[in-house]
This record gives sequence, C-alpha cells and structure tokens, in this order.
Amino acid sequence: MSSVRLDHVSKLYPEGGGVRDFSVEIADGEFFAFLGQSGCGKTTTLRVIAGLEQPDSGRVYFDGRDVTDLPPEKRNAAMVFQNYALFPHMSVGENVAFGLKARKTPREETQRRVVEALELVQLGGLERRAVTELSGGQQQRVALARAIAVQPKILLLDEPLSNLDAELRYSTRRQLAELQQRLKITAIYVTHDQEEALELAHRIAIMREGVVEQIGTPDEVLDSPATPFVESFLSRQRRLLGR
Repeated sequence: MSSVRLDHVSKLYPEGGGVRDFSVEIADGEFFAFLGQSGCGKTTTLRVIAGLEQPDSGRVYFDGRDVTDLPPEKRNAAMVFQNYALFPHMSVGENVAFGLKARKTPREETQRRVVEALELVQLGGLERRAVTELSGGQQQRVALARAIAVQPKILLLDEPLSNLDAELRYSTRRQLAELQQRLKITAIYVTHDQEEALELAHRIAIMREGVVEQIGTPDEVLDSPATPFVESFLSRQRRLLGR
C-alpha cells in the first residue's frame, strides 16, 4: 500500500531553486531517501510533504487521501529538523511532550509516551535534564523522541545527522535504522551524504537542480545508473565498494 504519493508536484522560488514535476509513490513502512547536492530541491520536497510549503502545482496524498491543503498538524506526520529545533528553556521531557500538549493529549498519556519515546532512543531517565546540558548526539535523539512521541504515520528527517562528527554519525544512523524497523514507520530522509543514503534507505531518489534523475534501490542506482549524472555522482561510492 502506498503511504505517500506525490503527483506531479512542483514548488519553485523566484530567487531560484525548488522542485519540478516530481511524482513518486512511497510504500507503507519504507525508508525512502532524497539524495543530492545542496540546492537540488530535496528539502523543498520534504517541506511540501510536511505541509510547511504549499506546492505551486500537483497534489500530495497520504494513504490515498489528498492532504495537499491540510496544515502540518492535520497530516499525522512529524519532522526532525537539521538544527533539531529544541527549546533551550525546557527540560528534555518538556521538549518531548511539546507536540503531545499541542494535540491536547491527556496528561497521564503524555507522561507515558514521553517515557516510552526516551527509552526508545536510549535516553531513559533524562526527562528532567536541561537540553543545554546534553551532547549534540543526545540532542539529536531528543528531537527524534519528540517526533515519535506523537505516534506519527510518517517520519520526516531533514539531514538530522549532519551536525554530528563522523564517528557519532555512523553509530546514530545504525540506531535510526533499527528504530525505524522496530516502529514499522514510513521514514522519508533528506541527505547529501551518499554513504548514509545507501546504508539507510530501501529506495533513493537522486535529485539535481529540482529534477529527479533516478529512483531505485541502492543496488539499482549503483549498478544501473539511469543518467550520466547519476553515474558520475556515485562513481566514488562504486569505487569504494568495488563495483
């Protein structure tokens, strides 16, 4: 079953950039990645899916339902931003509870979900800790816990590991993949890191200047590049992998 469908979506900006005529179907429970260089349109596409940007044309569907004109809070999706967007004056628990309170979730259920979400990201017991006392990796996991606490149908991730050092980024992405499988949630992930996309995603959309060059599994984009750009773009990864 299709979890997310984009039907000829375009979103262009007067100053340049955006995405043109993008169509894709993302399956329920799939880990799907948008991969490309800065300015290729991948974050714009994610923001259209989230409802943070209105497309110039085209429609967005969740489970067959047209959500194009719905605000973000009505879409049953949650987003983890590149800068985490945590509230520094709030504790870890208050940050995780923020979306639940906005949805007027009862207090006892809110507390239960906060505890469960922090346990899932291996931060159990830190509810009262100030977020400013946490490391970058821990702050990233608080942002992830806040997103999953609302039990979204779709998890949207905009380069969530880009602010971490290489070693921490590697270990965190493995934890993220395990969490996505455990929750059986649809995840849509934006990254410029080829290794990250190839390791995490079931399928990848490779983008350039607002256009999708190829959609395929990691093996398909590596072994059967659809365009000269994809072949050149992934050439280093193919050499590293001996392909």
